[in-house]
Amino acid sequence: MASPTFACDTHTHTIFSRHAYSTIGECVAAAKAVGLELLGSTDHYSAMISASSPNNPMYLRDYQHFINFEVWPREWDGVYVMRGAEADIVDLDGHLFGWDIPMHKGITGRTFKRLLSLQEHVWRGIDYAIASIHNDDFTYDAALSQTTNMYVRALEDPKVLMLGHIGRAGVPFDVDTVLTAAKDLGKLIEINEHSFAPHYGKARKEACRHIACRCAELGVSIAVGSDAHIAYDVGRFDAVAALLDEIHFPRELVATRSKESFLSVFDGIAKS
Repeated sequence: MASPTFACDTHTHTIFSRHAYSTIGECVAAAKAVGLELLGSTDHYSAMISASSPNNPMYLRDYQHFINFEVWPREWDGVYVMRGAEADIVDLDGHLFGWDIPMHKGITGRTFKRLLSLQEHVWRGIDYAIASIHNDDFTYDAALSQTTNMYVRALEDPKVLMLGHIGRAGVPFDVDTVLTAAKDLGKLIEINEHSFAPHYGKARKEACRHIACRCAELGVSIAVGSDAHIAYDVGRFDAVAALLDEIHFPRELVATRSKESFLSVFDGIAKS
């Protein structure tokens, strides 16, 4: 069963993410089996799905998963299902993947009368985005002020509800500045279960611990996500639960402690 501390899993992946292995139906069933009230399905929205080049343009059909979410029931077998995306931060200005990729044609090949970016099309269909870094090449040799501003700018995107696994990403930044920005914007910092996998090493786990401690001290709300890439891992938060217990993290700052608490944060952002 899921920990009584967490009733939501707001970071999970389906087979659309290509290196994940379960369908949305299997993830919902897993969420129900462990007693979750809310499941956030947040597949990768990045070049991991389809990479473009001068000889290989990107098409909306590559990302159509994100534009047909209305067919998903909101209440699915007793689980409240939210439709999200884990969007890659792609530059030091905090832009998210697809912001500069124009979409000329729809999924059937019909030409659009109005030109929108890939990000604009995807943003129409999702409830919220997690902004994460997976390829940090663009941060090499960047000043701390630049990487700090990058995260703050990403948080300012209206669809971004939280920053994903910022301790695991390995990009240095001014922690207090970013956490304070999240608090001021009413947004969340994610503490990610997968960040504690053995292969990420001690330094990144310690970075996650430091971020969690500063969230507690600054009064910054967090979201706990499994980052499940297979249904088996949905709702499993053993490492995060142990960490939060160890540092006596305030329960009232855990936005994912209940469906109502998470939706309260989400609704506050959606209305702002």
